[in-house]
Amino acid sequence: MKMKCPACGRELTPMTAGDITVDVCDGGCGGIWFDNFEFEKVDDREESAGEALLDIKRDPNVQVDHEARRMCPKCDNIVMMRHFASIKRQVEVDECPACGGIWLDYGELAAIREQFASQEEKQRATKEYFDEIVGQKLKKMAEEDATKAEKARRLASMFRFICPSYYIPGKQDWGAF
Repeated sequence: MKMKCPACGRELTPMTAGDITVDVCDGGCGGIWFDNFEFEKVDDREESAGEALLDIKRDPNVQVDHEARRMCPKCDNIVMMRHFASIKRQVEVDECPACGGIWLDYGELAAIREQFASQEEKQRATKEYFDEIVGQKLKKMAEEDATKAEKARRLASMFRFICPSYYIPGKQDWGAF
């Protein structure tokens, strides 16, 4: 089945890079279609297979509307969702919610591969972003849980003092202690 480019409508051409075969808009807009899980094999600069995909031939006369919503070239009548490719939020990619394929416009793969100098830098940036977004909420939840736990311990202690004959640690069927 021949696929059409979601950006310019030309026919996509298969191209092998390492152990994957992607579909490229060779001689058109220069975009690349990755089937599910293929993109992860070329998105880091250490992955040599991605080098071959950085120089797709492109026709400079082909104009692409980067704001237009794209239809999945593999699925019928499915509009792809646009999201950022990494936590740096510099490059948006189009992803099909049905098949998981990813469409990159010309130059986006190079931009994604250049975002982090190493895997360690990528992991550090991810941790910092997670801490920024979720860290304060988790810290607050832990503090609230600690406060609730302390209140429960005090209440249990008072209950033991008030009703000592009913509380024998580990012997009752009804308690949470």
